[in-house]
Amino acid sequence: MKVDMVVMRHSASGAPHFLAKHIPAAIINAGDGINEHPTQALLDALSIIEKKGKLQGTRVAIIGDIMHSRVAQSNIYLLKKMGAEVTVCGPPTLIPKYLQDALDVNVSYNLQETLEWCDVANVLRIQLERQSQVLFSSLREYNIAYGISRRLLDSLHKEIVIMHPGPINRGVELDSDVADSKQSIILQQVENGVAVRMAALYLLSNRNN
Repeated sequence: MKVDMVVMRHSASGAPHFLAKHIPAAIINAGDGINEHPTQALLDALSIIEKKGKLQGTRVAIIGDIMHSRVAQSNIYLLKKMGAEVTVCGPPTLIPKYLQDALDVNVSYNLQETLEWCDVANVLRIQLERQSQVLFSSLREYNIAYGISRRLLDSLHKEIVIMHPGPINRGVELDSDVADSKQSIILQQVENGVAVRMAALYLLSNRNN
């Protein structure tokens, strides 16, 4: 068809890279398996900059189902490159063993300590559709151990920023009164997603000009 650009979401990790070897079009990775989601990382970074003024030195916690999240990996790459400090937090069964050494991030299994440490909490949903085995006892128990409630936020010694790439499992990883609170910038993330993806389309469409 001789298209100039392909925006591609695929269940197989590496699919956009494979396609890029076989056609001359620009490829935008809109999410490949559990590998990466680059434009989500870009819009998350923009949202943090708008709220905090910088990425350098900002402490960002990525909380939840790290193992099955393409958002987590892209965020780690971008945030580390821009000088942010990154901690991943969740149940041991949902955090890959290689992360700490391979990507130079902190690993925590204690939600309260992680929230006390961070400036920004980027909370990920539990992705049951990508789990081939039982990795925790129940969603209710996950919520008790790793869900963020209003009471938990109020117990911290500082105010932190709450993010989520969506869709939210309300009452699991985030309670509604947290997702909809003034500390949440989830709607700003959605808005910035439009601008960031417009920019990606514009820049790639003009790359040969």
